[in-house]
Amino acid sequence: MAAPFPGAAAVFFEEIHMQHQPFPPLVRLVSFGFLHSPPPPEAHVVVDLRPHFRDPHVAPELRQLTSVDPRVRAHVLNTPGIGALVEAITATALAMASGPARADVVIAIGCAGGRHRAPTVAREVAERLEGREDVDVQPDNRHLTRPVANRRIHRSRTPWET
Repeated sequence: MAAPFPGAAAVFFEEIHMQHQPFPPLVRLVSFGFLHSPPPPEAHVVVDLRPHFRDPHVAPELRQLTSVDPRVRAHVLNTPGIGALVEAITATALAMASGPARADVVIAIGCAGGRHRAPTVAREVAERLEGREDVDVQPDNRHLTRPVANRRIHRSRTPWET
């Protein structure tokens, strides 16, 4: 089947069509806790914060709080590497949303309980994306209000603690 507009007209039509999409792609940022559920199956990208970034859960004064509390946010955002990760997730979301299909993007960000690290990172990415004309953003904090997940804190022994 031939293109509806041959040659330069087709290019012009495509440019106009892409510039005047009725709605920009939606970037859904799903924060969750692996102790409550696996990553959402619709996720295009899954970021697992558990093995790489310190967990506020181990600090007794932060354990019962959530990412809504400024102390938890500060604790998470001051962790080395988190700023670079937030930038990388933001860049990934924008790159995927700007592809030729301009399809919606689902990025799942998980930590152990879904109350501290994951929702903080998701919120930080959402703040960077909000107000842009090329994407809409929708945070979805699945486990933020769940009770604290009870778990054993495993600590490695150092050689001098034997």
